[in-house]
Amino acid sequence: MPRSLCQITDFTTDEVQEIFSLCGKMKKGEIAPRPLEGKSAACIFTKESLRTRISFEVGISELGGNPIYVTGKEIKLGERETIADAARVLSRYVGLIMIRTFKQSDVEELARYADVPVINGLTDLVHPCQILGDYFTIMEHLGPKERYKIAYVGDGNNITNSWLNLASLIPIDFRIGTAADCIPDEQLLKRAQANPASRILLTEDPKEAVQDADVVYTDVWASMGQKHLVEEKTSKLKKYQLNSQLLGYADPKAIVLHCLPAERGREITDEVIDGPQSVVFDQAENRLHIQKAIMVFLLQYA
Repeated sequence: MPRSLCQITDFTTDEVQEIFSLCGKMKKGEIAPRPLEGKSAACIFTKESLRTRISFEVGISELGGNPIYVTGKEIKLGERETIADAARVLSRYVGLIMIRTFKQSDVEELARYADVPVINGLTDLVHPCQILGDYFTIMEHLGPKERYKIAYVGDGNNITNSWLNLASLIPIDFRIGTAADCIPDEQLLKRAQANPASRILLTEDPKEAVQDADVVYTDVWASMGQKHLVEEKTSKLKKYQLNSQLLGYADPKAIVLHCLPAERGREITDEVIDGPQSVVFDQAENRLHIQKAIMVFLLQYA
């Protein structure tokens, strides 16, 4: 029975730690597995992409496989034929499926009927590969710590939801600074709050969120599919802009993360994203390494 990654909570706490360990070894060149040797991997995109597409295609190639780029317009998943039928057909051709799309339910249905691992490259609900790579980046830069203080300021979107998923598995002091009507998914919030090892704060005060934080994170205020709301979101979230003044409330050694692409001058200023505390491009690089580790981990069950 294949394993898939639809959300971070598809893994156990020990499995997440195993993936981090595998990622570190692969990044250092200590091991170079090629579980996709002689196989192809379908990469389905119904949303445009830079980091997800290139990092997965490079990663699949480095694992010995042949990445096949498929657009949503070409296959019209769930329209031309059922997702279940598409999953069954793709499983006869490829050794792995990665999908970046809008609806979380599409990913879950694809995984339910596929006979090969399915990896969620992003949905409107969650962005699991991103956050696993981000946590690996934090460990690289800050070293081991029982519980990192991670402040997220801005829209309660798929990035925030994925941090909550991770906080439900491993200890995190996670602070969310956002407007009252921009909060993350309530079910995922409750799940994270149920983990006694984590501390979850939801506040409308960005300074309270950032106070003494080890990590300060932000993302665009209007995600893909929401660009028509950009002015409305800006009006609600402008006090959550990650600028040097807000960053000043964090620990002096704090690092800055942004999943990119950034709308510079809106949710984050140039002086912060290009400043000495920013590790944004190390963070982007680690998407490649963590996704390779995820693929290797899942393929052992295929």
